[in-house]
Amino acid sequence: MTVETGYSLLNANQAAAPDFSVIGELRTETQRWFAEGLKRELLRRGHTYHEKPVPDIRLVLNVVDPDNPQPYRRKAQATFVTAIVDLDYYPEDFIRTGYPYLVRALSNLGILLARGENGLEAHFLTMEQGHYVVTYTPGEDDEFFARIYDRIQPLASSQLVINNIFKTDLEEELWNGDEITQQLTRAGQKLDAMNLLPAPFPIHEILGPRDLRHVMRLYGIGGLSYGNLSARKDEKRFWMSASGVDKSKLEVIGRDILLVSDFDPETPAMILSVPPNVQPRRVSVDAIEHWMIYREHPEVGAIVHVHAWMDGIRSTEINYPCGTIQLATAVAELVRQEPDPSRAVIGLKNHGVTITGHSLDEIFERIEGKIIPQVPMS
Repeated sequence: MTVETGYSLLNANQAAAPDFSVIGELRTETQRWFAEGLKRELLRRGHTYHEKPVPDIRLVLNVVDPDNPQPYRRKAQATFVTAIVDLDYYPEDFIRTGYPYLVRALSNLGILLARGENGLEAHFLTMEQGHYVVTYTPGEDDEFFARIYDRIQPLASSQLVINNIFKTDLEEELWNGDEITQQLTRAGQKLDAMNLLPAPFPIHEILGPRDLRHVMRLYGIGGLSYGNLSARKDEKRFWMSASGVDKSKLEVIGRDILLVSDFDPETPAMILSVPPNVQPRRVSVDAIEHWMIYREHPEVGAIVHVHAWMDGIRSTEINYPCGTIQLATAVAELVRQEPDPSRAVIGLKNHGVTITGHSLDEIFERIEGKIIPQVPMS
């Protein structure tokens, strides 16, 4: 599978320059300056502005009041929301400070404006807990907003593959798993022992019932967790951890571990085989990435993704969101270029690593003592 055919699977119809809206009250001079400057740059790059968001709007810039964050409730999964927050102090920990704004505003990306020693800084915060900074130089507005745009546009134009089609056709002898799912359970426990499983972000403690239902309806998640595991079952199928579950407690088939049997490019959605007696969870959002790798490389027997790093590895150039065809294609391309794709370690910019191997045990043997918990941000 080439990058081109991988991309064409989705029959993409998105525009190169998605339309956009700006919502929220511009309460401060900095908010007004930032919103107007970014709007000007978007128009210069050929984007279409809507005074009010249309149902299928692709990009929404939500100017958020730090004291009372208001969400934009999407009408479509394809809408990408960026929260813009003007802080009146400089946080010690931008992720801890900014993540609640990101969640409360139901946003894909957050931009926190803060004044540091070198002047105004735009701190980007992603759902994957990526954090990077663009610093403003007085008098260089055009250059500053061009750099802000270059960070937003690829993410806002990317396409999610997070829907699932559940088929209750899992063979009865697999309803309680097999030796491969037992390996997944042990591997999840190993990740926990290696301190590579950040605690799931408790969005249910931040969002009210209405917004939580909205997130569930759009994305099928009730919590956020990081990292995932998969292992090949046969030529076309693979077992994979579910979305939003504690990876150290992978126990129930159909709830914690799912069998990915195929991909439907028309929906687009991952096709899952589940037992008839279990209310299934969605599979990890990275399933499309794993599916691409398994289909192209029959010798790959397992894949591990963690929010950590290793020295001396090649990395994707753009920090596309999890679950997008663009991220999957970028990772698959780098795996393809490795001397041995079946034993690759690929960096995901501002995010983590994806590791292929012949088995889960073989992967852990290779990475023992080489993992760096802190992901470098740029």
